[in-house]
Amino acid sequence: MSGSSPATRLQQLFEGRRLTPTQRRIAHSMVRRAGDVPFLSSVELAELAGVSQPSVTRFAVALGFDGYPALRKHLREVAPTESVAGDGAGDDAYNEYQQAVLGEIENLRHLAELLADPGPVERAGRLLAASRPLPVLGLRAASSQARGFGYFAAKVHPDVRVLDEGGSMLRDRIDAARRAGASALICFALPRHPREVVDALAYTQGQGMTVVSVADSAFAPVAKHSDLLIPAAVGTGLAFDTACAPMLLGRVLLEAMCDDLPDAQARLEEFDARAAVRGLFVE
Repeated sequence: MSGSSPATRLQQLFEGRRLTPTQRRIAHSMVRRAGDVPFLSSVELAELAGVSQPSVTRFAVALGFDGYPALRKHLREVAPTESVAGDGAGDDAYNEYQQAVLGEIENLRHLAELLADPGPVERAGRLLAASRPLPVLGLRAASSQARGFGYFAAKVHPDVRVLDEGGSMLRDRIDAARRAGASALICFALPRHPREVVDALAYTQGQGMTVVSVADSAFAPVAKHSDLLIPAAVGTGLAFDTACAPMLLGRVLLEAMCDDLPDAQARLEEFDARAAVRGLFVE
């Protein structure tokens, strides 16, 4: 474990824990600031997560430590030998736009480390390829993720149904997909998490379908109703969150799905041929 990144070590520390929503919020904040956490006081961590200081103490106890000082001591012991303060040296030399980009680069590094074990992505690819039709859910901030995934998935999958609008019709559309034979649904879930998405996933599972989720954290609200959740952090350095890592993870899942669709390449070649005849693209 010593060779892994701070964020990966924290994820491993939290795995298998039954955490309350407040505790998941603390855990999420710690992962996002993994390099700094071993050097934060309980008050500073509480401010970072937007919770009370006693909540941080209860969180440490829930992880099996006597209190927050014991948790921080553990984190310092497993931290890399180089100073975290040194890692952040020079941040002042970058403006806020550059820092936002650098933050996204770090999110992509974390995603690359996660993908060192391709098992979850390969399993997701099999589930998505086998579902006919394939519902793709994403509301509000995640709607563009769902539409982008659905656009490319439709080129290789015979029946993709994008669910990017909420309201009373959402369950009807899930029901229609299930009646047509859908066995799995993929959900893109990003902050702030709409309650309607959590309710829709609970309903989907209740209908016997498997839920695959791409979320900003393993502790996101959708985790409770996801059979397989693969996290990809969002950037928070700008007024609106940035989602480069979730978008890239969506493309990775598309690749895994193609691997389990034997006619995927033929479909792509057929599309290219038709596009050329129709003169769709200028290049």
